[in-house]
Amino acid sequence: MKLTIKKELLLDALNKVSKAISTKNLIPVLAGIKFELKKKRLTLTASDNDITIQTIIESKSDDDFTVENEGSIIIQGKYILDIVRKLPDKYINIEVIDELKILIYTENSEFNLNGISESEYPNIGLEESKKKVNIKAGALKSIVNQTAFATSNEESKPVLTGINFNIVGDILECNSTDSYRLARKIVKLDRPSEENYNIVIPSHNIIEFSRILGDDDEDIELHIFNNKILFKTGNLKFESRLINGTYPNTSNLLPDDSFLIVTTSLNAFYDVIDRVSILTSDKEKNIVTLETSGNMLILRSSSVEIGRVEEKMPITKNNNEDIKISFSAKYMMEALKSFSTETVDIHFVGEVKPILIKSSEDESLTQLVLPIRTY
Repeated sequence: MKLTIKKELLLDALNKVSKAISTKNLIPVLAGIKFELKKKRLTLTASDNDITIQTIIESKSDDDFTVENEGSIIIQGKYILDIVRKLPDKYINIEVIDELKILIYTENSEFNLNGISESEYPNIGLEESKKKVNIKAGALKSIVNQTAFATSNEESKPVLTGINFNIVGDILECNSTDSYRLARKIVKLDRPSEENYNIVIPSHNIIEFSRILGDDDEDIELHIFNNKILFKTGNLKFESRLINGTYPNTSNLLPDDSFLIVTTSLNAFYDVIDRVSILTSDKEKNIVTLETSGNMLILRSSSVEIGRVEEKMPITKNNNEDIKISFSAKYMMEALKSFSTETVDIHFVGEVKPILIKSSEDESLTQLVLPIRTY
């Protein structure tokens, strides 16, 4: 294998696939990136058995890359990425000598690396389904940004460590919960899915995929199987395992009605909670107490060791009812951060019932935070 390639093309591809390399993997070959060179196409593949990423660099002209000899080799991922990133040259030469010796060189630099035979690399199919689901990159990024934070970190409940994708017709409903809060995002697909799906994707994996997505208008194909999902966009393929198990029916958690709806400025409400939570400590779960009095909202927090704080802000209410309720400042702030609207509506059902956060400016998103008893 021998080629000369534009540094920026190679670096972009390496940055994408390197997200699938695990330093903790027990299989040494999976610390490498598979290079497959054929005519005017260089395919890079990396996998840690949890996710697999493959990207193709296609030569549109001799200016992109030139091929002298075709071939395949596994190159240590960490080293090839560091070398390419730090070389100052516009073009980089890669040559395989004696089957397993790799020479990476430019006009003034030369690196010799030990390679691994491609025969040792696991067989990775990255197969596509005949029935695919299409979604825009921007919609998928929104799903991740607005729901992933509410997934659980506890491996004892594996199904809650992922985002639930429930596809029926042209509606994609995404839920995440850690049992103390819930994030729900509903997306209308451009065209209906041929089949209904109810799957759970590990949140860490889909976060990694969202980070390498480009333009919001890019089309993404979802190829869904029993135990894995393949995302395909342009020359990029990203495969993730699915989490086995039945996701809880989160619709039961969402109250149908509320006795009080408070409308307030999103940024002002967030800032007040942020300030009031300064005097809370982790062991006290960042507890903040909210109370309404007429058209004023009063937020308080106190700590025996630190002190106490109280802030007031004007609000709009849908009736003359008042409420006093406590919640985790951290959970409420993370829920508020998922909105990109001017105002939010806080729905109260009762002092020990879930708090719903919505916005009339974006009806696709619902956040739920459970209250904390302080007595």
